[in-house]
Amino acid sequence: MYILGIETSCDETGVAIYHSERGLIHHLLYSQIDMHSEYGGVVPELASRDHIRKLIPLIKQILHESSLTSKNITAIAYTAGPGLMGALLVGAATAQSLAFAWQIPAVAVHHLEGHLLAPMLEENPPEFPFVALLISGGHTLLVQVTGVGNYELLGESLDDAAGEAFDKTAKLLGLGYPGGAKLGELAKLGQARFRFPRPMTDRPGLDFSFSGLKTFALNTFQKSDQIEQDKADIALAFQDAVADTLAIKCRRALQKTGLKRLVVAGGVSANTQIRATLTEMVIKEVGEIHFPRLEFCTDNGAMIAYAGYQRFLMGELQDLAILAKPRWAMNEL
Repeated sequence: MYILGIETSCDETGVAIYHSERGLIHHLLYSQIDMHSEYGGVVPELASRDHIRKLIPLIKQILHESSLTSKNITAIAYTAGPGLMGALLVGAATAQSLAFAWQIPAVAVHHLEGHLLAPMLEENPPEFPFVALLISGGHTLLVQVTGVGNYELLGESLDDAAGEAFDKTAKLLGLGYPGGAKLGELAKLGQARFRFPRPMTDRPGLDFSFSGLKTFALNTFQKSDQIEQDKADIALAFQDAVADTLAIKCRRALQKTGLKRLVVAGGVSANTQIRATLTEMVIKEVGEIHFPRLEFCTDNGAMIAYAGYQRFLMGELQDLAILAKPRWAMNEL
């Protein structure tokens, strides 16, 4: 069976086709970064309009390039939340309209479940059970995963998500948009002059807090000469603090659950230093670690198509109602 996946939760329009036996057939992604960079961040109304402009052409393109037609598609999976309401509605309305016209079912997919399952698209996918660290612009979660749909929340951010803290710190350093990626690149030029705190690691528990780090970065920057090297050094110190904090919490999660397998996904998982720090920690714990390929760390249609396929197998099909939930906790799955 062929599953068409649609992702429109924020500022990237993604489509993909997944086959039950052949795996991922093809995927396409259109990024709105150039448009939003002019404003220093995502403008929800502009994002929604751009999804409207690009989604149908991308669907036509992927069918053509995959040598398929609508008659080959078994079901349509779409991101129903969480995300920007307008952007979600574009994907949901398009998916439900096509499903009705093609007389096939639609499957609503949780965006974070898509990220969590993205490593399953790799040649050596992780086996259940495992601990998952989901790190993105809007979420930082530690989850114990025993199977598709079987998730136990272990810890989460009490304020800013890791990606949000990256973006805000980049903005105060004047790095522009998208901030997280630019801060990561600048950190490669930094020298280890500063040491930032590792928040909430001096107390038990698996929750996170990153809002204080950006304040610490701002205060450090204001006390410096504010030259380019100072920015690079602060970027490095900030990045190291986040990476170490994530590693400490992940180690605790593995020890608490008794598991030896860690899955790391979401946009921030593309950060080189975070990958290296978490990998080093897992090796010391005599465990194994899994990441999605870089192109599947950020929002994409492939992860939605795969998650939709799994939900289709579980019989979780949508009626004709358009489902869009800008806030949607994973424990509601």
